[in-house]
Amino acid sequence: MIKPRLSGELLLELLSEEIPASMQAHAIVGLTRLLRDKLMIAEIAAASIRGYVTARRLAVIAEGIPATQPDRVEERRGPRLGAPVPAIEGFLRSAGIASVEECEVRETDRGAFYFAVVKRPRRTAAQVLPDLVKAAIAELAWPKSMRFPASALRWVRPLASVVCLFEGEVIELELDRISVGRITRGHRFLSPREIQVGDACDYLRQLRAAHVVLDPARRKETILKHLEQAAAADGFTLKPDPGLLDEVTGLVEFPVVLTGAIDAEFMTLPPEVLATAMRSQQRYFSCLRPDGALASRFLFVADNLAADGGRTIIAGNERVLRARLADARFFWDQDRRVPLESRVEALSQRVFHAKLGSMRDKIARMERLAGFLAQYIPGADPGRSRRAAHIAKADLSSGMVAEFPELQGIMGRYYALHDREDPAVADAIADHYRPLGPNDACPTAPESVAAALADKIDSLVAFFSIGEKPTGSRDPFGLRRAALGVVRLILENRLRLPLAAAFEHARSGLGPGFTDPAGELLGFIAERLRVHLREQGIGHDLIAAVFAQVGQREDDLVRLLARVAALRAFVATEDGANLLTAFRRASNIVAIEERKDGRRYEGDTDPALLRQTEERLLAEGLAEVGQRAGTFLKREEFETAMAELARLRRPVDDFFEQVTVNCGDAALRENRLRLLSHIRATLNQVADFSQVEG
Repeated sequence: MIKPRLSGELLLELLSEEIPASMQAHAIVGLTRLLRDKLMIAEIAAASIRGYVTARRLAVIAEGIPATQPDRVEERRGPRLGAPVPAIEGFLRSAGIASVEECEVRETDRGAFYFAVVKRPRRTAAQVLPDLVKAAIAELAWPKSMRFPASALRWVRPLASVVCLFEGEVIELELDRISVGRITRGHRFLSPREIQVGDACDYLRQLRAAHVVLDPARRKETILKHLEQAAAADGFTLKPDPGLLDEVTGLVEFPVVLTGAIDAEFMTLPPEVLATAMRSQQRYFSCLRPDGALASRFLFVADNLAADGGRTIIAGNERVLRARLADARFFWDQDRRVPLESRVEALSQRVFHAKLGSMRDKIARMERLAGFLAQYIPGADPGRSRRAAHIAKADLSSGMVAEFPELQGIMGRYYALHDREDPAVADAIADHYRPLGPNDACPTAPESVAAALADKIDSLVAFFSIGEKPTGSRDPFGLRRAALGVVRLILENRLRLPLAAAFEHARSGLGPGFTDPAGELLGFIAERLRVHLREQGIGHDLIAAVFAQVGQREDDLVRLLARVAALRAFVATEDGANLLTAFRRASNIVAIEERKDGRRYEGDTDPALLRQTEERLLAEGLAEVGQRAGTFLKREEFETAMAELARLRRPVDDFFEQVTVNCGDAALRENRLRLLSHIRATLNQVADFSQVEG
């Protein structure tokens, strides 16, 4: 069924030179939001609005815009009664009122003020839209923009023309010398002629005929489908690359997938070199053989239909790739002539940071730190760990990494294996940068974990010690990522690493004159851990409850996580939920009475004042459970400690049912309030239950 077109249709297209692919999604979301918001503020909100973007154009279609605004009454408060004449005259001008007699005088709690009540007559959408659309265009933020000869307007690239139609009629916009009307153009090569647009439906139809796939989602879907088909035609599969797919989607208006061949002589290069050489500058997709190895084919997306079926385009791309791979093979051969060890000293010429020395200084610190960390990593050999750290960054001085920086670490592994280094050391070189982000796998090999932790902990301690800490959205040295990497390396490998000692060991490697950032860093790591746990679906209240109890005294992340997991399991049980309710009741009573009496009710209860059976049983239970729970906590048997707390449910319930706390006997009342306070203290051994919701 074809949906009827909604009345009140706005079509806006901004045709320009090529917009960088990385800016397109943000731009169309921003422009669509600006138009939607401005239409709402003007009280002519659209029933629907959608945006499209290609390398050359931003287009927005809004439907269901009311023909007119409603009548509006605006009320504005002006100066005080008796204010200076210039202030009153300025207010009258801004409100569009001729004289003060047209204002009302009203009493407020701050005195008497002039009020202007201005009736704004309704305006048609066609009258409102020019200023509204111009404002949206002007306010659209770009990471980078430029001025160009045709206009004083700043835009990401020179604007060629603008289509702006409302109900099929041109909306005049004053955009300097930029043409505004109903004329656009199709594909730059396949349909470069001018197109006269009648309305949005006609615009979409004519662009399809002019070889422009306007919808980025449809372009992406088409590209992926044709890539997979092209790979399958040769018996291969497409190597997934979502980032490259997104980028290529933004580079073409009419995608055409073509297949090229890699010369057999280059297939001896490491697969990472082949894939990077194809991807980084050429934006080629890799294919995989059935055994998972890289195939001797590459796929690319052209933005043109060639008369010869693309043979000339393919040949040109194969020629370009041949030159790129010839360079890569030269670096591969030259780099292996020099032992990796000999490249370490060259790092003395590479500055790590002006206050922290060279990259050679950093790896010396890493080497020392890796040996210390190895004792906390099951299976890690201190010698291999130090060796891995020593040569971990040596490949930064290689020709291949200079050409392809994204291969750092990966090439170090190949060169280390060529030099007959221990395979565990070679793997650690490749792994020590990881995890690079939340979706990157964590190293698990012992020496790899040691090198990765040494790299990240050294950076954290070094930069914090000189005051270079993340602020707001600013994090130029990637310290949040490094901290999250430390959290994941510890948790996913179940390492019992005392972070405070590790930070102190790292700081001592800096030499004298550097501040001790351990306390501040533990807080920083704790915040990253909070983020990590929230992403794992653990409630913020449980995290807060445990952190409030242990604070920054806890630097063993595995132990801390075990405490959170035990608390999570406990409060999910019936006993846990009921005990939590009782905890709140006890805490509230004590808090209220403490505020009223102006004193604290803490300390031991007097056994002689435990008159009722229920309060005696509760006191005995609290003493026994508190002692046993404390013992289990020291043994890190957190679930058992929680089970001990569950034994309090019955005596606590009986106490509240049978015992009157605020009785007439002052001594008895005080003793019972101390008993309630003891409930709070006993439960808070495990976590701060006041933080737990539910």
